[in-house]
Amino acid sequence: MAETPVDPPGLDLTRLRSHLERELPGTVHGPLRADLIEGGRSNLTYALSDGASRWVLRRPPLGHVLATAHDMGREYRVMTALRDTGVPVPRTLLLDTDTDTLGAPWYLMEYVQGTAHRDAAPLAALGEQRVRALGQRLVDTLAGLHRIDPAAVGLADFGHPDGYLERQLRRWSKQLAASRSRDLPDLDRLHDLLGRRLPVSPAPALVHGDYRLDNVLVDEGDTIAAVLDWEMSTLGDPLTDVGLLVMYTELAGVGGGIIPSAMTAPGFPKPDEIVSSYADATGRRAEDLDWYVAFASFKLAAVAEGIHFRFRQGRTLGAGFERAAEMAPILARHGLSTLKEN
Repeated sequence: MAETPVDPPGLDLTRLRSHLERELPGTVHGPLRADLIEGGRSNLTYALSDGASRWVLRRPPLGHVLATAHDMGREYRVMTALRDTGVPVPRTLLLDTDTDTLGAPWYLMEYVQGTAHRDAAPLAALGEQRVRALGQRLVDTLAGLHRIDPAAVGLADFGHPDGYLERQLRRWSKQLAASRSRDLPDLDRLHDLLGRRLPVSPAPALVHGDYRLDNVLVDEGDTIAAVLDWEMSTLGDPLTDVGLLVMYTELAGVGGGIIPSAMTAPGFPKPDEIVSSYADATGRRAEDLDWYVAFASFKLAAVAEGIHFRFRQGRTLGAGFERAAEMAPILARHGLSTLKEN
């Protein structure tokens, strides 16, 4: 007798299949099975299969969800808009903004075969030359995103670039306050310093918001097959993406692997090489980069505190969330050090 598929937390496979049969007739040809894809610390990502075809479903986390975060429609819209550009994205299939089916908005996209490199050892096994080339492709793909004319892909109204940095700092401060469960004096100090040293932004661009190596899928030919996790995308200051990528490179492997270690693999470009390559590809000078790296530290600390908050509520899925509490103090110190205030 066939084994009945088990619903993973956050999914009702029976209701989901009924919805897909109604909205995408002829797509599903058998009982659905789903597995949570580990590695993400924000939105929940599942691999779906009917035994013949595979898809990926994204939905917000369970429980405590911060205002303006985990926007399924935003991810879906930007990936749909970028489908025919040089930025590789999965093909989007269906967006459901109601909560009747899964208790939260969600969307479905194609399954893209590839590796999201988180750990240093498998990446290092490729050899220094291939690792360096992959790092360069990572920078080139970001530069390609920032060169896109938002109006040309229907995203002219995707954000409000004026006052972007000030609003971002205010937004993440509010997100932190909504998840605060302890005193974090270094993080408060970092926030104050960032507010007093706001730089003047360059010309706006499409911003990914969480651009790093493990948010792209790499195929067997070392090509970037898809850029994932667009929940923070908007129109804004492109140097926030550069600062975030530099911060992840500087802190790779910190926290016992909470921050992915892959970028410590021999051959991966150093922070100054990333900045130089980006400037060459875009013509944008990465001025005041210390501010952007420090802001990335503050932003990730706010995200980590949200994860820590949900973990304490018992509302996280997957392994490794118990260590999220370590991250905010580490990130605060890194931000202060970057601003030469430690």
